[in-house]
Amino acid sequence: MYEPLRCPSLGLAFLWPAFVAASASEIAALAAKGFADLAVGDETPPAREPRWFTPHRIALSLKTVTLRDFSTDATAPPALVCAPFALHGACICDLAKDHSLVATLRQAGLKRLFVTDWRSATADMHARGIDDYLADLNVLVDDIGAPVDLIGLCQGGWMALLYAARFPQKVRKLVLAAAPIDVKAAPSALSAMAEANPLVLFQELVRLGDGLVPGGKVLKFWGPESIEQADIRGILESDEQVGSPAFADLEAAFREWHAWTVDLPGAFFLETVKKLYHDNEIARGAFEALGRRIDLAAIEVPVFLLAARDDELVAPAQLFAVEHLVGTPSSSISKTLIACRHIGVFVGRAALQDTWPGIVRWLDAPALPYAGGSDLRQSA
Repeated sequence: MYEPLRCPSLGLAFLWPAFVAASASEIAALAAKGFADLAVGDETPPAREPRWFTPHRIALSLKTVTLRDFSTDATAPPALVCAPFALHGACICDLAKDHSLVATLRQAGLKRLFVTDWRSATADMHARGIDDYLADLNVLVDDIGAPVDLIGLCQGGWMALLYAARFPQKVRKLVLAAAPIDVKAAPSALSAMAEANPLVLFQELVRLGDGLVPGGKVLKFWGPESIEQADIRGILESDEQVGSPAFADLEAAFREWHAWTVDLPGAFFLETVKKLYHDNEIARGAFEALGRRIDLAAIEVPVFLLAARDDELVAPAQLFAVEHLVGTPSSSISKTLIACRHIGVFVGRAALQDTWPGIVRWLDAPALPYAGGSDLRQSA
């Protein structure tokens, strides 16, 4: 998730740990060094798991995921934040004071709020794929009680979209923030990297990780060695001055989150590279989830799309393409483009103050009934 301001290519570590450089030859050289480091590199002592800022309870604990409950009213309509399952942990949703999406959503009026906290994969989970995690998400939704409002962040966004298409009756409204959906709609550094490299490159990464993508080793090899204070302040759009006690607390929370990594199952990682990036299956209507071909036109619920203008991981067009893929009428699709980088969508002070409260008001507004059918959608 971290995007160094003076080294933007390294920011790709947020979504998928792969190898990024300006050309194919540079990628090959970096990969060769990186594979060697992963295979024989020193083990880094495990970092302390980052703390969540907002008090809450554990609603459900599975081997793969913890369902965190931030609710203040058990009778209110439920909303579930589908956090990313990537190199870093889900507490980026609840980082610190004035930089917590969870706190912002609650203060804006969401009284029954849950977050998916995906657990680091263990060796016996190496074969778990996308289907397995969609099934886990379904367990969480059933435990909460459908229908739910799904809020998908980045990688959690395409998972939320797949879920809404596979179980349309279980989703009331859908929010997708900085999520890669149609990777052919516009280039990004991440999609270009995936397209330029054969699957065997990523398979070798998994092989060296004994079936996993090892977050700790990947982060160490990826770099940077240290994060500058100015970078942290810029990423978070903080008003606090470097050197102040308030900024010191914020910096400590960010560094704690950045240092703690999760391992990904090799099967899940490889399926994502192939199905989403190499083959663009979601946008093409070719993705199969839990035994059924996914038809995004089955989604007829209201949809809110939130993209970052300066996002280097997810081009805004990759997300905004959703409006032409789902069955929701255009009158029930909202789009917002904000001036920030990728991570700023979730933790930037401006986005949390100016944009997300409006999304909560959109969620609270009654959803108009929709009869369905292509003629109605086209006329809308």
